[in-house]
Amino acid sequence: MTLLREAIGESLRRARVAQSRTLREVSTSARVSLGYLSEVERGRKEASSELLAAICTALDVPLSQVLFDVSAAMADADKATALAGEKASALAGERASANVAKLPAKGMAKVSAKVTPKGGDGDVALAADGTFGPRIVIPAPKPDRLVLVAAK
Repeated sequence: MTLLREAIGESLRRARVAQSRTLREVSTSARVSLGYLSEVERGRKEASSELLAAICTALDVPLSQVLFDVSAAMADADKATALAGEKASALAGERASANVAKLPAKGMAKVSAKVTPKGGDGDVALAADGTFGPRIVIPAPKPDRLVLVAAK
């Protein structure tokens, strides 16, 4: 997931580099410390709207253009994330089906192949080697079958 401050920093850096300007030139013109401008560009600091306006003025780039670029970049990142999630879900479903088919039938209480790829509580677990495998669900005993033992 792309953070807003990172996307803003990337947009500002692209604008500055496209103009062949140094951090020092822009920081002097915007009346912002060089270190702070550097951190904003690297997405380490959240810039206030006043600071963004000063940097955009120093770069002679409208703030609306920076925000538009940031919006487009974040939309592209969201689409890429959604596409990757769909592919992971399809792959997880294929692997879960294959792994369920390999399990022995005897002694299994219940095996489910429900897939939740984004870390939710599903019935398919991600193994250490990156493969998906089924999680065996053993129902809790019914209350009428519980045996209480007194501690001594």
